[in-house]
Amino acid sequence: MRTAICPGSFDPVTYGHLDIFGRVSLLFDHVIVAVSRNPIKNPLFSIEERVELLKSVLTNYPNIEVSSFEGLTVNYAIKCKAIAIVRGLRVISDFENEFRMALTNKKLACHVETVFLMTKAEYSFINSSTVKEIASFGGSLRSLVPPIVEEKLREKMKTK
Repeated sequence: MRTAICPGSFDPVTYGHLDIFGRVSLLFDHVIVAVSRNPIKNPLFSIEERVELLKSVLTNYPNIEVSSFEGLTVNYAIKCKAIAIVRGLRVISDFENEFRMALTNKKLACHVETVFLMTKAEYSFINSSTVKEIASFGGSLRSLVPPIVEEKLREKMKTK
């Protein structure tokens, strides 16, 4: 079975993420969307909330599972017996950092490949930080995130 992981913070998950996940699910037998616990970032949603949101929006993909991890992504890939780490690219500026990480991961685990997928043009401007900023000012999120994510974002913004 060919397994790939799609790691990220997904705070929150966007239509850009879903675009990548859907295409990855066609390329690999088993896909693990892996929510990273990054102590440097200050997420709006807890790791448990992000996992639940992802599970709720990925129910139509039988070969995708959602999990969480902490530590090095490449170590988690090895633990999951993944042959690939899949990363989405939106714009050229994403590439430099992703390329550096891919080379580092290759040095740490030469048998784990990094696969880059370009997001569709209509999602190239979307990132989680922008989504949270728009939500904080009450802007429309309809074209950026699934309805359940918008609902949870609105709830979070009321309690902040």
